[in-house]
Amino acid sequence: MAVIGIIGGSGLDNPDILSRPRDERITTYWGEPSSPLRRGTIGGREVALLARHGREHTIPPSQVNYRANVAALKDAGCTHIIATTAVGSLREEIRRGDLVIIDQFIDFTKQRKMTYHESFKPGSPLHCPMADPYDGGLRGLLIEECRRLAYPFHERGTVVTIEGPRFSSRAESLMFRTLGADIINMSIATETVLANEMGIPYAAAAMSTDYDSWRSGEEPVSWEMVARVFAENAARVSALLAGIIPRIT
Repeated sequence: MAVIGIIGGSGLDNPDILSRPRDERITTYWGEPSSPLRRGTIGGREVALLARHGREHTIPPSQVNYRANVAALKDAGCTHIIATTAVGSLREEIRRGDLVIIDQFIDFTKQRKMTYHESFKPGSPLHCPMADPYDGGLRGLLIEECRRLAYPFHERGTVVTIEGPRFSSRAESLMFRTLGADIINMSIATETVLANEMGIPYAAAAMSTDYDSWRSGEEPVSWEMVARVFAENAARVSALLAGIIPRIT
């Protein structure tokens, strides 16, 4: 049976959502992933969960071995990947606790290894299409389940991924709004590209935890704010995953 991969982000690094959990260590051609895979089942479906920043959240965004993470899920037999992530909102209408089913990204990272293609065979360059990087079938399931659960959510959104671990300056935050980004984080664009290069259908459910730095009269984002809001709402993300995973084909 196909295995469904989950990459857990801030606040969902070690969730108690799997039946019969067990750990599996995988070493890939690209090195060690951020954590052992936690194998188990959700609704009878085999699942492999990976903690993006490590189970104790010890790996900064720019130091995550994204290539090893995606490759480890591929090596474990994962046919689909669902990612969860905390994001800052760049739009008034995306409130704290709202979910966003991402449909586009803007990459503002600077120093990451975010391709598996380090060289081309003569006459065979590999340029991965990226016009619509998030799998329509997985996005549809996430949207349907958000509606069924009556969660506050947004059917689409463009995420801008920055290097981190620092947050944006106010000027940067305002610039990203002008560029058309709706939410901001430090990981998703990198994973998205690599999953597409691997040919694995990938989708991401983002939870808004703050308003980054752009909003006048609003306390600028801090890690404590992100962790608090995600912790208050992590059960909703777990329920969303539990609802869609048995339906993935």
